[in-house]
Amino acid sequence: MDINFPLILLWLVIITGVIWLVDSLFFARHRQGDAEEPALVEYAKSFFPVLAIVFILRSFVVEPFQIPSRSMVPTLEVGDFILVNKYAYGLRLPVSRKKVLDIGEPERGDVMVFFPPHMNDTYYIKRVIGLPGDEIRIEDNVLYINGKRASQELIQALPPASPQVEVMWEEIDGERHLMAKHVVPSRFANFNAVVPEGHYFMVGDNRDNSLDSREWGFVPERDIVGKAFAIWMHWDELFSLPSFDRAGSIQ
Repeated sequence: MDINFPLILLWLVIITGVIWLVDSLFFARHRQGDAEEPALVEYAKSFFPVLAIVFILRSFVVEPFQIPSRSMVPTLEVGDFILVNKYAYGLRLPVSRKKVLDIGEPERGDVMVFFPPHMNDTYYIKRVIGLPGDEIRIEDNVLYINGKRASQELIQALPPASPQVEVMWEEIDGERHLMAKHVVPSRFANFNAVVPEGHYFMVGDNRDNSLDSREWGFVPERDIVGKAFAIWMHWDELFSLPSFDRAGSIQ
């Protein structure tokens, strides 16, 4: 189970805020003129504003994430640090995830962070392939949406001497993004389904190396977290130096 950082941050905000409030209402006025504040109160007053600002920004504006797996290669590499727009698909209450304000809806081709139906406490990131009501068909890793073929253009076959993976441009609704597929298709290379209302069909750009909606089903609207829009840093491992060579928008 992943650590529920939003819940921890919420409790830290509540605890430091309550300590500051209680001290202000009941104890501060009774201290002698030069009497020092208790250390607990001093720390609470120092940390509460910072924690509150971080909590508001992470909950309603932008939240950082790190890419842990290769399921979105070549678009996102392991060790990429990304930024996720938390209001692109509507404002949601932290922890409960209840939407309180409609702003926008996911579009085909968006890279989205969400909670998958089989692991409701773990963040996943995939690409939105199917919207509610779409008919999705995949034949040998060629995508058809409502009967329309998504064009693919070969960029590179790897390794050159004996190709096993093809890196492609794929076009959905007029927008291109990178994707990779095996020369010999895996069991994920063929699929057919209709996306239910209120749900989304999510697929990784590393088509033969991604556990996604083809494996565990559709993502309900209530489990959306936000839209990934930028890479801001890449950091391979703890004892390496971070790099900003991959910084930029996510296609």
